[in-house]
Amino acid sequence: MASVSISHMILFIASMLIAASVAGVFTTSVDRLSGAIDDQGLQVSDDVRTDVEVISDNGTGACVYNCDGNGNLTLLVKNTGSRQLSAQPDQIDVLIDGQFTPASDKTVTVLGESDTWDRGAVVRVNVSAPGLSSGDHRAKVIVNGDEEVFEFRT
Repeated sequence: MASVSISHMILFIASMLIAASVAGVFTTSVDRLSGAIDDQGLQVSDDVRTDVEVISDNGTGACVYNCDGNGNLTLLVKNTGSRQLSAQPDQIDVLIDGQFTPASDKTVTVLGESDTWDRGAVVRVNVSAPGLSSGDHRAKVIVNGDEEVFEFRT
């Protein structure tokens, strides 16, 4: 009879140890998942508050490509979102006809009195794109996940 009690006691202690181990693993996993959800929520919040519009207009005969004879594409991009954006060449991606333009081939200038790209402010993005053939082209501007497409003719 005592041997049955001892074996039940051993099984009970073993099951308690296993349950405590499983609970510890689940607690750690839930904490990690909660942290990942918080981080993702912050990223989504930044993406939602980011909105830009390409306001360059080539329909009225305004020059957007090769205006200075150096083969540059000039885009005017307005911050229409609710947050301040970084006006650095490495923070603004430009694809011309599907080809990525590295930061070294871009310059970004904030227009107006401010040095920051606040809501409502406009930046001039000059992209080195020598040798574009005559015809229709597309430039895609990506800022913080927000994408805008500008079509132009050379």
